[in-house]
Amino acid sequence: MTSVSPAVKEWARRQYWPAYLYLLPGAAFYILFVLRPLFTTAWISLFDWDGLTLGSWAGLDNYTALLSDPVLRSSLLHSLVFIVFYALVPVAVGLILTGLMVRIRIRGLAVFRSLLFIPQVLSTVVIAVSWRWIYDTDGPVNGLLRAVGLDGVARSWLGDYGTALPSVGLIGSWIMYGLCMVLFLTGAMRIPRELFEAARLDGAGPVREFFTVILPALRGEISIALVLTVTQALRNFDIVWNTTTGGPGNSTTVPSVFIYQGAFVTRQVGSAAAVGIALTVLTLVVCAVIMRVLRERKG
Repeated sequence: MTSVSPAVKEWARRQYWPAYLYLLPGAAFYILFVLRPLFTTAWISLFDWDGLTLGSWAGLDNYTALLSDPVLRSSLLHSLVFIVFYALVPVAVGLILTGLMVRIRIRGLAVFRSLLFIPQVLSTVVIAVSWRWIYDTDGPVNGLLRAVGLDGVARSWLGDYGTALPSVGLIGSWIMYGLCMVLFLTGAMRIPRELFEAARLDGAGPVREFFTVILPALRGEISIALVLTVTQALRNFDIVWNTTTGGPGNSTTVPSVFIYQGAFVTRQVGSAAAVGIALTVLTLVVCAVIMRVLRERKG
């Protein structure tokens, strides 16, 4: 019989095994409400099923159909465009606001920060309905353009093929910039004041101070912000559905709209499940790349 080494015995004696019991409730909920539905969706994606009658085995046909569908490919390109509006623009705006707030002393900073964060806590349905009114033909945007003599620029922003996608994207920028700003400002508050003083003694101006002191210190927060905003951009549904329903035509259609239509409108549940799995994999891959790139830069 093999004897256990004293080192292993000492390690086992130091472990507080009952502590792992506290993880069981959370693990049970995670398995029940996350992993189980995910694997069930993956299984359904292998069938041709309408959600009611007996489904037939389709194998990978639902996935190969995704690659040959031009409308679905264009919807994926729309999601990539939304990454610019939902992720890159809010991160840039959040960094600029953080640089200004760190450099300039603002009275009532907590109130100001709370006001900027309001879009993040509002219901997305309320936001979509409000912006649909703002973009309306007789809404505030066109009213302002007409007031300054730009009548020719006024249009139905959500009903025009050329402006619908960026118009919806700007709504996402307005929603997400507050989250980025709060993350970055929280990180900036942890930067030692000595670094700012040393930079200013060396003659650093606001721009140089931002790139040499603030930006390097916020790499962790930037990584978190990009993961959250990119995930929101790729799974975007409620804003699109409640403003344009994917129109005009397919100019603002995103993969999540296909999931909804396939599951509840056209009853192509197997195809909708395949889109959902593909979108999940894409989101995980993109987020993994972001984390990997920022980790390498940090190192």
